[in-house]
Amino acid sequence: MPTPSDAKSPPSALIQVRGACPHDCPDTCALLTTVDEHGVATRVQGNPDHRHTDGALCAKVSKYTERSYHPERVLTPLKRIGPKGSGQFAPVTWDEALADIAQRLQSIAARAPEAVLPYSYAGTMGMVQGESMDRRFFHKLGASQLDRTICASAGAEALVQTLGGKVGMKVEFFAESQLILIWGSNSIGSNLHFWRYAQQAKRSGAKLVCIDPRKSETADKCHEHIQLRPGTDAALALALMHELIQNDWLHHDYIARHTLGWDQLRERALQWPPERAAEVCGIPVEQIRQLAQDYGTTKPAAIRLNYGMQRVRGGGNAVRAVACLPALTGAWRHRAGGVLLSSSGQFPAQRAVLQRPDLMPAKTPRTINMSTIGDDLLREASPTFGPKVEAIVVYNSNPVAVAPDSSKVVQGFAREDLFTVVLEHFKTDTADYADYILPATTQLEHWDIHLSYGHTDVLLNRPAIAPQGQARSNAQIFRDLAARMGFTEPCFADSDEALCRQAFGNTVDYALLESQGFATLAIPDAPFAEGNFPSPSGKCEFYSARLAAQGLDGLPDHLPNYELQGTNARYPLAMISPPARNFLNSTFVNVQSLRNIEGRPVLEIHPDDAEARSIANDAVVRVFNDRGSYLCHATVSRRARPGVVNGLGIWWRKLGLNGTNVNDVTSQALTDLGRAPTFYDCLVEVEACNTLAAAQAMA
Repeated sequence: MPTPSDAKSPPSALIQVRGACPHDCPDTCALLTTVDEHGVATRVQGNPDHRHTDGALCAKVSKYTERSYHPERVLTPLKRIGPKGSGQFAPVTWDEALADIAQRLQSIAARAPEAVLPYSYAGTMGMVQGESMDRRFFHKLGASQLDRTICASAGAEALVQTLGGKVGMKVEFFAESQLILIWGSNSIGSNLHFWRYAQQAKRSGAKLVCIDPRKSETADKCHEHIQLRPGTDAALALALMHELIQNDWLHHDYIARHTLGWDQLRERALQWPPERAAEVCGIPVEQIRQLAQDYGTTKPAAIRLNYGMQRVRGGGNAVRAVACLPALTGAWRHRAGGVLLSSSGQFPAQRAVLQRPDLMPAKTPRTINMSTIGDDLLREASPTFGPKVEAIVVYNSNPVAVAPDSSKVVQGFAREDLFTVVLEHFKTDTADYADYILPATTQLEHWDIHLSYGHTDVLLNRPAIAPQGQARSNAQIFRDLAARMGFTEPCFADSDEALCRQAFGNTVDYALLESQGFATLAIPDAPFAEGNFPSPSGKCEFYSARLAAQGLDGLPDHLPNYELQGTNARYPLAMISPPARNFLNSTFVNVQSLRNIEGRPVLEIHPDDAEARSIANDAVVRVFNDRGSYLCHATVSRRARPGVVNGLGIWWRKLGLNGTNVNDVTSQALTDLGRAPTFYDCLVEVEACNTLAAAQAMA
């Protein structure tokens, strides 16, 4: 955002300002914000000149003015005056807040800088407001580093170990594919503009297959839905390989020239006949055979992965297995063939310039995994852990709502001896536990620059309106704190716009970003047609020597869930917690118009499972296991497969039926690769409650 001295003056006439959607979605849409003569944003719409956005936005971001001008927005610094968690605060000046925060952090850092912990994720995906001045600040302080794993790190590590990086086919060419496997993605809700390309392909005769434990809105619109058990995707992928081998639906030249470890993978795949996978996945064997035939004989064939499938114990291996498939059939030779999970590794981002890791002390500080924050905030000091966490600064995240094993997260944030600062727009579940809430700007009020994980365009966000109230950008807040802490390095004086320019340096035409709001990377249409993968070998690595050197299996394999259905009589139901369509993680939950559409927290349960538990549609139910419980309303629906319930999230805890949400039952166990959480690897039981009061008493 502009600082108070360089903030935009209210425009004198109706204008449109180019920007970018900041939210955690692969689409990274280009925005146009209409601003009236009083400097008020009256409309946010998609930029029709940006081919991926094409003038359309999701229902969430279309409501962005409602979020920016929300009556409950935090617009002044707030200091806690009641017990932690009570949400009782009083306004203070910026000077008072910054002086106290700086003094508290300095005092802790003088003894044990690693006792200070930053906690952030993708509340904004912007490189300036999400990973620039903040990183410089904590690096200089010597604070603990944060392992940012909560969403995508298992899949990311799998791509790095197989393809060499977070790379894939270009999204626009899905429109030319003849077969599209939509694997672990409700694209209508979470990847709207990919869905537009998929629809183009469908109209041209392509077959669309959805692979998902939930019968999602996307599955409704595909030709076929393969409703496998959660956590069995690797078994399905290996069975597809088996059939490709047995029927010689292979591209031998591509395998010979552009892959590594074929002999080993062939041996592994032949251990997975369709009959074995059908039993593991809980799907008909003929469905596997037909899918293999379709994939092996249809040209070009493309796979769109999303991150849901990697939120189980074997999530990394599952992504590895699926990422191997295009190399077996030579699908990469076609611009409309291959696989796409993330494109973010294709951007020439200059993160070291933005983040300045050289500011860290000679001894690299410890790293704490954000997915185990529930345990880590409750740890005492020890030789293995290091100092107890004494201060936490939260921004771009709402861990009390979104981190797994919520009851432990709440216990940690409720510590009276934990100094907590939260940069926020609203009094979220996490903000309720803060000692200070600092008012942050929204995307309409600050500068930022964005890459994407769903396409290959860089986008620039200009501030469209002046900051509301006393709000300051994340970067400005950390600049202010750095000044109070006496950090004198010149990098702490860089403005937000200067940081935008540093993000890509000369690798991206900044003048083009200024003039049209986006710039397309110069990437070949079929980047891996002749191999040239960014892996150590330059090949698609079926066998990863790097994993083997870590004592792990160099080949992809199926790893059963930690909490495998059928292994615990007390908790017979597997639960996944896919996002509610009208929220984005915990963002937008407090926008009344979107909450009205979403209705209330629900659990989808198959009619057979509901009948066995005397659960009627719309009844209040208690979902529970040994970690905790939460209340919601049952939706009896075949969107859930038998034995699996779908707890649609993520509602703020304070807006739940009894002050809890779905993460009261999820686990802090980590994935096979990437140290990621296992949200969809979870066993529960569900019981009906006669009344809400009875349910609350049971909980």
